[in-house]
Amino acid sequence: MKKPILLLAACFLAWPLLAPAALTIEITQGVEGALPIAVVPFDESNNAYQPPQDVARIIADDLRRSGRFAPVDEQNLIARPVQAAQIRFKDWRTLGVGSLVIGRVETTGEGSFRIQFQLFDVFRGRQLIGFSVPTTRTRMRYDAHRISDLIYEKLTGQRGAFATRIAYVTVEKKGKKRSYHLQVADADGYNPQTILRSTQPLMSPAWSPDGQRLAYVSFEKRRASIFVQDVGSGKRERVLAFAGINGAPAWSPDGRRLAVTLSRDGNPEIYIYTLATRKLQRVTRSTAIDTEPVWSPDGASLVFTSDRGGSPQLYRVPVSGGRARRLTFEGNYNASADFSPDGKHLALVHGAGGKYRIGLLDLDSGRFRLLTDGRLDESPSFAPNGSMIIYATAAGKRGVLAAVSSDGRFKQRLSLQTGDVREPAWSPFDRRQ
Repeated sequence: MKKPILLLAACFLAWPLLAPAALTIEITQGVEGALPIAVVPFDESNNAYQPPQDVARIIADDLRRSGRFAPVDEQNLIARPVQAAQIRFKDWRTLGVGSLVIGRVETTGEGSFRIQFQLFDVFRGRQLIGFSVPTTRTRMRYDAHRISDLIYEKLTGQRGAFATRIAYVTVEKKGKKRSYHLQVADADGYNPQTILRSTQPLMSPAWSPDGQRLAYVSFEKRRASIFVQDVGSGKRERVLAFAGINGAPAWSPDGRRLAVTLSRDGNPEIYIYTLATRKLQRVTRSTAIDTEPVWSPDGASLVFTSDRGGSPQLYRVPVSGGRARRLTFEGNYNASADFSPDGKHLALVHGAGGKYRIGLLDLDSGRFRLLTDGRLDESPSFAPNGSMIIYATAAGKRGVLAAVSSDGRFKQRLSLQTGDVREPAWSPFDRRQ
């Protein structure tokens, strides 16, 4: 999401070969006590056109990726009901399954379908939810994620985040030339789309609160500039291009302003840029390097990285400026913060013993704990429901993405078959739903 403070001046990384492709997810650490659930293959028999997606498999994969559920493998299903009257709850109880999902996909026209699904409480023998969702060939995978969100929320009380997206940066190397790609994919790594290609570095993608725009840093014409781009149309605008550093853009919760790092007045400082008026407000005033700003969810303050105390640490300052308060004290390197959606925690990069790992800071108690055990973990970004944190890490000689649950119990890796991927940013909830 943002580069460590010590790399800010260089702003270049030696990234190896990449062939743009879907990210493959590998669960590297499961959760003991994940809730058993059965997702029965949906009935597709009444169709003039073959559905392009296996909706039940997408739902089961989503629930498994959350770390909260353990879907029964398809070959171990004791029955395959497609209607409520066909369910023998007693049989499913003997399997230890607490929840059951059944459904069907029906053709409603050329290229259009209807997904019907029901979620049952097996132990109580009753339906929890049931919906009919109109969809199309192109939207079916997205609508399957929406169904996963509904199931997840009903069973956990927490909004699901399966129908969201991630942005990330990849690099393709051909001989001595590199091509940089800003890409957007579904949260499960499918449907990758290249938003921008460049022969110069791209970094620090950040989603607008409505999920429709990305701010990022581009080194076109060999100088750092901050751009804002509409994800759907591709329309883009260069908003900041002062001499020196223009970096680490972060959107305000209302989507009207960007917090950025600029060196226009000398050393790197934190500024706020209002998009409509193009007004620039300086927030920090220090002889140190201040960078990587992130907004609190209430929009009242910024957390940023600074070496004003002698080593990179996190500080908090009101958006109007003033005295900055230090937040981190454990270790000599804490940087690249991201707020949890409820504003109670910070995900951050913690450096110690030559390793850089993702940690979580409780802002009320000051309690800190490590969530990962990699050697070069960076760029943490919370899912919009706060359940997971996506980050960049090293696997062998390649960069990959990984995700860890906010309690550290569940881990997964998102990697390409070849190449390198970095700087993930998890999108907000889709407000079009």
